[in-house]
Amino acid sequence: MYISSTPHLPFVSEEIAIYGPKAHQRIISKLNSGLGPLFYHERQITLEPLPETMLNEGEVSPVPDLILYDNETRQTPIIIEVCHTEGLKKDLKKVVQLTNEDNYGILESFVYDYTARQWFRYRKGDESVISASSFSEVLQLDLNEFL
Repeated sequence: MYISSTPHLPFVSEEIAIYGPKAHQRIISKLNSGLGPLFYHERQITLEPLPETMLNEGEVSPVPDLILYDNETRQTPIIIEVCHTEGLKKDLKKVVQLTNEDNYGILESFVYDYTARQWFRYRKGDESVISASSFSEVLQLDLNEFL
């Protein structure tokens, strides 16, 4: 986590510190570079992959590692969080909460633990049951193929 050493600036604080180890960013990059061509060039998916993007541009909102955004409905049907094993429990709790809320249109959320190389999926309506899966029902794609 990067914490600025710049003293007493009102907009620099530990709360906005960035957690971005290379292994973490590498996974986001691989997912984005795999999904991007399917959206932009091949038109095989209708959801635009956007890394580190606010769920609601109109107000302060959560920023998942990768969102898949529907530009027509202005909803985010899929979010992906990338973590290491120590952060897994926190990220699982976060994606379940975000998915269960009706604020962003999330239907499916994923957490990838890059230390253990494990995927976890939660779908809206699964009543907090998380499955060990990288297959997206929404996209009809296995996200692990991009890693």
